[in-house]
Amino acid sequence: MEIKQIAVIHTGFKEKFGIPRQSGLVKDAQGIIEFLPQFRSKEALRGLEGYSHIWVLWGFSASQKEHWAATVTPPRLGGRKRMGVFATRSPFRPNPIGMSVVKLEEIISDEKRGYLLRVSGVDMLDKTPIYDIKPYLPYADSYPDATAGFAGEVFAHHLHVVCPDELLEKLPMQIRQTVIELLEQDPRTAFIDDETRIWGLTYESYNIRFKVCGETLTVCEITRI
Repeated sequence: MEIKQIAVIHTGFKEKFGIPRQSGLVKDAQGIIEFLPQFRSKEALRGLEGYSHIWVLWGFSASQKEHWAATVTPPRLGGRKRMGVFATRSPFRPNPIGMSVVKLEEIISDEKRGYLLRVSGVDMLDKTPIYDIKPYLPYADSYPDATAGFAGEVFAHHLHVVCPDELLEKLPMQIRQTVIELLEQDPRTAFIDDETRIWGLTYESYNIRFKVCGETLTVCEITRI
């Protein structure tokens, strides 16, 4: 079986640290899907404009290992408790394939790059390979009564973010809320609880340094890369 890469997605996530653990958690996180030359077909997108959301199947290009393990350590469980790989969305799998539901904001016609998809709610590293795109169907893909297993027990964890105005103003207006929501998700390594440690998160061309005390995250520095 041969899986062909059809596109690449451009996002503000230049490194794995800080990427939302699921799609849709940071709704304003933007991405541009650019098709490879052989897949830049207007006909292939006919009818897609009628959908508000799409499924994106993609590759964990920065998390590949030669061997897979039957159990993994989910970050939200502290990074030390092991669960079966098929009970998680860990990137370390027999086949390193990810899937995300993202909002289709618009279809853009670009003279040089063909048709582009601007999407939001992304959880993918910049330049992640895309293998397939499918429409999201609310009547078939949504199960309001579904249970969330152990993931549902830790989903509600959020931090209170404090960012002084003079630091927040260093960020472009259009990404300020995105950065705040990324920090609220608590991007730290789960088993490191050191209130003196300064952490750093990169988004777009900015590095945001912060520390956490209890349930409060305080931004210490923002610099342009």
